Amino acid sequence: MEVRSENSIQVRSDKFPSTVIPRNRLQVWFFRVCSSILLWTCLVHIVAVAELWHPRLLTGFTSRISWITRPPLRLQHSLHSPPPLVPSRYYRSNGFLKVSCNGGLNQMRAAICDMVTVARLLNLTLVVPELDKKSFWADPSDFEDIFDVRHFIDSLRDEVRIVRRLPKRFSSKYGFEAFQMPPVSWSSEKYYLEQILPLFSKHKVVHFNRTDTRLANNGIPLALQKLRCRVNFQGLKFTPQIETLGHKLVRILQEKGPFVALHLRYEMDMLAFSGCTHGCTVEEAEELKRLRYAYPWWREKEIVSEERRQQGLCPLTPEEATLVLQALGFTKETQIYIASGEIYGSERRLAPLRAAFPRIVKKETLLDPAELQQFQNHSSQMAALDFMVTLASNTFIPTYDGNMAKVVEGILGLKKVSCQIERNLLNCWICIRMGHFHGMILH
Repeated sequence: MEVRSENSIQVRSDKFPSTVIPRNRLQVWFFRVCSSILLWTCLVHIVAVAELWHPRLLTGFTSRISWITRPPLRLQHSLHSPPPLVPSRYYRSNGFLKVSCNGGLNQMRAAICDMVTVARLLNLTLVVPELDKKSFWADPSDFEDIFDVRHFIDSLRDEVRIVRRLPKRFSSKYGFEAFQMPPVSWSSEKYYLEQILPLFSKHKVVHFNRTDTRLANNGIPLALQKLRCRVNFQGLKFTPQIETLGHKLVRILQEKGPFVALHLRYEMDMLAFSGCTHGCTVEEAEELKRLRYAYPWWREKEIVSEERRQQGLCPLTPEEATLVLQALGFTKETQIYIASGEIYGSERRLAPLRAAFPRIVKKETLLDPAELQQFQNHSSQMAALDFMVTLASNTFIPTYDGNMAKVVEGILGLKKVSCQIERNLLNCWICIRMGHFHGMILH
């Protein structure tokens, strides 16, 4: 090393080695990280500029990148600021109402609407309803497997307090036993106020072990009727899994044109319960009779099928449904979605209907088996998919005046001509959405 002085300026000169020190592993990684950050920053800025100027060449690319870097406004809102909850209704609870719904999906749905209304009338705290697991289909689904339980609780909080479970002090672990009873069917608000409400002062928790048709349809205050409708049309929302697959089914059908939703209520449990065996073999009729006797809560045992048919209490057979569709002017080009469980007699009974209308489809034929796997052996969840498709249909035709028909007709009342098919074809009326199908309406 040497130091020289040039015009009072000192110049320091060092002799460095001629060889360059190699970069170690840490330096390499540091360089890569910095480069990645720089490139990503540049990409984000490019996306932002592209969204301002919308150049054609970058539209598709920027839309995909911007979704990753910044979700749509609607999704951002749902992630960061959920919709405000309605104010809670504050009241002194008179006790806890626990309910066990019985029947199929739509029978339980109607019962839930009634039980929320009863809880509101009596100022009770409602426990999230239990669903039927002892029916013919033995569906193990709980409430939260079918309905969005958080939405159910939050959307009705201004009317009634709903909890997921009873407090621990009312648990069977602590020796507590709730008072169980089935309310009287078709009861008015007077019955609940005078005979049911006093039970809560004594027992604190009352368990309704049957809930079907326990509240009168008519003659009750308008406010209670409105609440019952609100629960049905707003409070009971399907889970995201069911809604996602249901919307996919609807999209597949709509891409192929208008479609009819045929609620073909010709299933084993329906025939056994009603005693309708028209068109069945002797062996099948005996099988249905044995099933009827196997369920003690099906009160009627000895039923004469032909008498039931003459009274108009039997569902249409697949053959009769074929005649009705043809009489209404539907052709072989009509797309028909079968909204039901497994048809009794399977393809043998569906053959005439399929011959007349080749474009018959079901969820099992429209979806990949893997997509339906999570819903297998869960009849209520499968019925929920059919329910969603039915609401989106251009034409809804029920073949039996049951719970499904009533609930769907109520929801579609403002959009479609109400429809119902009874066994007596001279006294039936069919719903047809205006502008899509032009068929003959029987009166």
